[in-house]
Amino acid sequence: MMMNRPLIVQGDRTLLLEVNHELYKQTRSAILPFAELVKSPDYIHTYRITPLSLWNAASLGMQDEQIIETLERYSKYPIPRMLVQEIKDTVSRFGKIMMRFENNDLLLVSEDDGSMEELLSYPSFARHILRVVNPYTVAVPKQLRGLIKQSLLKLGYPVRDLSGYSSGEPLDVTLNNEEGFTPRSYQIEAVDAFYAGGSVYGGNGVVVLPCGAGKTIVGIETMARIKMDTLILTSNTTSVHQWRAEILKWTTLSPDQVGIYTGSEKEVCPVTISTYQMMTYKNASGEFPHLDLFHRRNWGLILYDEVHLLPAPVFRMTADIQAKRRLGLTATLVREDGREEDVFSLIGPKKYELPWRILEEEGYIARASCTEIRLPLVGQERSRYMEAGERQKFRIASENSRKIPAVKNLLQRHAGEQVLIIGQYVSQMEELSHELGIPLITGRTPNAERETLYTQFRRGEISNLIVSRVANFAVDLPDASVAVQISGMFGSRQEEAQRLGRILRPKKTNQAYFYTLVSAGSTEETYALKRQMFLIEQGYSYKVVYEE
Repeated sequence: MMMNRPLIVQGDRTLLLEVNHELYKQTRSAILPFAELVKSPDYIHTYRITPLSLWNAASLGMQDEQIIETLERYSKYPIPRMLVQEIKDTVSRFGKIMMRFENNDLLLVSEDDGSMEELLSYPSFARHILRVVNPYTVAVPKQLRGLIKQSLLKLGYPVRDLSGYSSGEPLDVTLNNEEGFTPRSYQIEAVDAFYAGGSVYGGNGVVVLPCGAGKTIVGIETMARIKMDTLILTSNTTSVHQWRAEILKWTTLSPDQVGIYTGSEKEVCPVTISTYQMMTYKNASGEFPHLDLFHRRNWGLILYDEVHLLPAPVFRMTADIQAKRRLGLTATLVREDGREEDVFSLIGPKKYELPWRILEEEGYIARASCTEIRLPLVGQERSRYMEAGERQKFRIASENSRKIPAVKNLLQRHAGEQVLIIGQYVSQMEELSHELGIPLITGRTPNAERETLYTQFRRGEISNLIVSRVANFAVDLPDASVAVQISGMFGSRQEEAQRLGRILRPKKTNQAYFYTLVSAGSTEETYALKRQMFLIEQGYSYKVVYEE
């Protein structure tokens, strides 16, 4: 009977899913390719179908019939007829406008004259037209390739870009068989999906894989397929050095072919690795002196690591270099600034995604147990909290002194395991470091000292380490099995994903534990609910316990 199903599909594109229903996990997995999690209270989770979620599903090959059939299979009630039509209309728009080169012209080609006629009625689009070739085709300026794709997406017409790519400088990137380089099957599938269309059309889009699943290997395998000069942008200097080490280990490239472009080293080589911070550095004149790195060599591939962090100036530059192949790597397409549409139009659509739970079940990443520990805010801290402004309330709750004994208890519970204690506020982490005698790494810690501590942690010479946000991204600590989050960045789902990712590398027991310490009844609890959404969306159970 339909009433025994777990889903309610509403006409406003929201989906209500019963958490305690026996078909909950099955339903969640079925709707995730085309719906986004919006709210995740205890009993009913709310998802929303958006144009972008439908277009990303279409980019992975889903048809409107599959989406509608999935909704019908799990819904308690008949699907609103208006929503069925909206899904068909939205999905049909993906690729209805194609962009391609012909006789040295950049053309937009429609499947029907009605679509082009509609678009020409919008002044924001019409002003870019060089000429109308026929009712189905218009010519546009080549240099506006990215800008026009952004504009058309906002008008509800995601472009299928078949314009091809310029050939970069050839580079013989060969995998190092002596090191036993064997990418996993899903890593090969990800590169195949990105490179679909081969040397002519293959070459733009985003691969979504969980932290610990080997996104770096996907990047290296892509470089070996394309065999051209490559620019890699990543989140921090530590990540730069890790990328270089992995490339030198798994390919036959020599050290003088792989350069680092950071504040202390500025080598521009056939493969060059830099950071988003370098690209967005602004001098006293208000200029971005390092953005010209995009043009220093004839790059054949630009690789955006942690693409969900892409800053606005790099978006603008990416709009200008649409003839370059572009690969985005990320664990989550969620952006706190809401610019997912720019990732879609300028980097490319989602080409491949594999949920965390599938990799966990196959043993490629550790099984994770997620627990939120809610602690009372009492005494003077409670009084200060009640009298503070909204932003200050969050900090007072985050620095709840009850968290120190809670951390001590968790360290005792996990004695002998590799534990990362992660926080937002330096003063809080310094107090914890002093109280517990645990080394601390923050943004002020010199790189050499950071690397020494990371190495000692990897070797097991120290088993506990306190880290700030500098360890959120691309820090390889494979034996870490426990993470204790003592404070977070408001409701950032990005950050929650990255912090959990620190402990997901496969290990002997293949079990990991993620704890979040939260002040009960405070604004910190409210923000923690938002951060939970990413974990629940990925299929993790999230247990909440209260301590006195």
